[in-house]
Amino acid sequence: MSGTVYLVGAGPGAPDLLTLRAARLLERADIVFHDALVHPHTVALAVHAIKVPVGKRCGRHSTAQQFISKRLVDAAATHEVIVRLKGGDPMLFGRAQEEIEALEAAGVRFEVVPGVTAALAACAELGISLTQRGSVRSVAFVTPRVGDGNTQSTWVESVAAADSGAIYMGAGEAEAISVALIAAGKSPSTPVAVVENASLAESRIIFSTLGALPRLAGNSLSGPAVIFVGPQFRARARAALLADERSGATARSAR
Repeated sequence: MSGTVYLVGAGPGAPDLLTLRAARLLERADIVFHDALVHPHTVALAVHAIKVPVGKRCGRHSTAQQFISKRLVDAAATHEVIVRLKGGDPMLFGRAQEEIEALEAAGVRFEVVPGVTAALAACAELGISLTQRGSVRSVAFVTPRVGDGNTQSTWVESVAAADSGAIYMGAGEAEAISVALIAAGKSPSTPVAVVENASLAESRIIFSTLGALPRLAGNSLSGPAVIFVGPQFRARARAALLADERSGATARSAR
């Protein structure tokens, strides 16, 4: 038997944001290798499949990428429909290319099924467009994470050069992100929005400025988060800071 491996985007979290093609493939799947962040209800759509967790979470035990790629190749020899279920979109910070190269080298058929990436779901939740005519024409999708053996990331330069930035995998690094971007020339008053657990019931939104980001977000982010930097968030960031100042003044006067 020579099966087909489908690299499927599970979307940002909410199961009802899964694409129809992805849902159909899960229903047909013989075996599913799924990320840690994929919602259990999404995984449950694969009613007939063997389910193999191959999750990756920062700071926790995770499955080595080389091992995942080998499992996909091996599964193609014994199963017809193999689904590699990834959070968000496979082609954006999903390490899909490494799996594609392993499958191509082994002569295994594969297809990529796009998913809704976290940044777009987060902007939908904010009600603020990621691009805006006349003011935000470029967006940098970046991550400060650097894998073992990788060269140093140029994410700071990318965000500094773009009109707006969407920073993935930045939870717990608010201070480092703030310091790096200000050092690169971004103003401390640059508007910032943070969306944690986008599309889920437990989502959380923080509006701030680059300078105040460490104080307002700090290390309080426990779920996956996207940090946005750009002028389109100015009005909401200003309102949030004013509310924070009023709250602080009220607390001090009550003492």
